[in-house]
Amino acid sequence: MLRSVKKEIRIIGFDDGPFIPRKKAKVPVIGVIYRGGNYLDGILKTEIEVDGLDATQKLIKAINSSRHKKQLRIIMLDGITIGGFNIVDISKLYEKTNLPVIVIIRKKPDLKEIEDALKRLDNFEKRIKCIKNAGEIKCFRIEKNKKIYYQSIGLKTQDVKKILKISCIHGLIPEPIRVAHLIAGAIVKGESKGRA
Repeated sequence: MLRSVKKEIRIIGFDDGPFIPRKKAKVPVIGVIYRGGNYLDGILKTEIEVDGLDATQKLIKAINSSRHKKQLRIIMLDGITIGGFNIVDISKLYEKTNLPVIVIIRKKPDLKEIEDALKRLDNFEKRIKCIKNAGEIKCFRIEKNKKIYYQSIGLKTQDVKKILKISCIHGLIPEPIRVAHLIAGAIVKGESKGRA
């Protein structure tokens, strides 16, 4: 459990690069380490299978083998699925890294729609269990008309809100995720494009 939320709390945010859906391939996943929302401190890279089952293990390995591990306090993910439907088991990620996890969700997901899509893939039960174990989807209002959704593990609600206020500098998406998205896009396409 997090003891306190400091202005320069070390956060690692992960996002994947663009990929062709339903094509058996690897996709880069970039982890960007920030002090709060203002200072870039480091970058990690791993690869996962599109629609595979290796995302959780690859993120655990990337974090635990990083020289930055001792300073890290929070893991942020741009959604619970990366590389298509390669679902991150945030309970296991928390347990194996000993770092709280915040999953950022731009729009409230349609869980029925997700469940229907997962039925087309192998290991449906394992995938749906990861989604259900991620916990309640909560809403955070940054301003009156600006909100994002999130799931978290290992944090109190008030600490999640403090962390989001610290790290959301240029809009609704926390800087570690926004910058990870830009870098991942540039690695795949040669140039960053679009928003996180």
